[in-house]
Amino acid sequence: MASGIRDKVAIVGMGCAKFGERWDAGAEALMAEAFEEALCDAAIEKTSIQAAWLATAFEQYNVGKSGIPLATALRLRGISVTRVENYCASGTEAFRGAVYAVASGACDIALALGVEKLKDTGFGGLPPNAIGLLAHEAMPNYSAPGNFAQLAGAYAAKYSVDPGVLKRAIGHVSVKSHANGTKNPKAHLRNPVTLEQVLAAPIVAEPLGVFDCCGVSDGAACAIVTTPDIARGLGKKDLVTVKAIQLCTSDGSEAYGSHWDGSSFETTRVAAKRAYDEAGIQCPRDELSMLEVHDCFSITELVTMEDLQISPRGGAIADVLNGFFDGDGRLPCQIDGGLKCFGHPIGASGIRMIYEGYLQLTGRAGPRQLADPALCLTHNLGGAPFLNVAAVSIIGHECR
Repeated sequence: MASGIRDKVAIVGMGCAKFGERWDAGAEALMAEAFEEALCDAAIEKTSIQAAWLATAFEQYNVGKSGIPLATALRLRGISVTRVENYCASGTEAFRGAVYAVASGACDIALALGVEKLKDTGFGGLPPNAIGLLAHEAMPNYSAPGNFAQLAGAYAAKYSVDPGVLKRAIGHVSVKSHANGTKNPKAHLRNPVTLEQVLAAPIVAEPLGVFDCCGVSDGAACAIVTTPDIARGLGKKDLVTVKAIQLCTSDGSEAYGSHWDGSSFETTRVAAKRAYDEAGIQCPRDELSMLEVHDCFSITELVTMEDLQISPRGGAIADVLNGFFDGDGRLPCQIDGGLKCFGHPIGASGIRMIYEGYLQLTGRAGPRQLADPALCLTHNLGGAPFLNVAAVSIIGHECR
């Protein structure tokens, strides 16, 4: 019977490019920037890497349909390189591939890298084929802000939330993330904002204003993983190990059935439950040290707190407004600024989240360093509220 991957894989090196409007760099340069940091951190020779996974969502604007661009950009000679794509969960999908390869014994050292170069596409947001036929033939009026605004409406209706209270809560989400992002030199947006600014901003799709929507950016992030024994042989101490990785994909029933009320993400609930079981976590609200979640819109982060079983059903608003998820709160969320401040280069975001957890766990997060973190959860969500894939990863110290 399957026993999971808890503590079977250690992260020995990670790197992250500066996110933003990177007119100075192509996708290959961004990959090299993240990889060089990861390789230096791992303190290994490049020839030690035996397999690699590349995540990118828009191959026509980035690197093409195969893993070859990663092999050529990094000069990874003679190894397998696989390109993966799973909507906005693509980065975690690449990380999962590398981790599973090591956990299975298929290779000793593996690489995962995510990259996206979106500022060169000519679009203010994601390119128009973001979710293919679903959006642009079957649903010609589809827009991401519009669909996530419906999530906000459904949540408010289910829990009888006053519209003003909801707007203040999701506004606080954005204010909190911007405050955290000011401390991160690799973030795209580093200016603080006030709640008054957020509430007064132009509406994109009611109740979501400009500050409730994450932006588009260029970026890359990289992870190198191996077994704990090999990591110790490399001189690594106080290892950061993978406790769990779980994905759950919609089967279409949310979109075409009648059981889903539109106020939450079933996939996140399922993936989180499986991840907690794999990691041996019984009370995530008390046991987790930090969260990096998929805040493509501020309402998404709020709802996700309940789907992750951190806040009780209908209770996320109170937790948000009470500062529970603030940088100095009980369970910091988006301590690096999140998608809200980094933007969302699709293929890179999942690994960028893990990068922040890794920095925190190794005590290298600088001015945003948390006190003695033990477990970090990351969460990716790809697609639309009614049809999506959710990914939950948990990393932590080997001994905890």
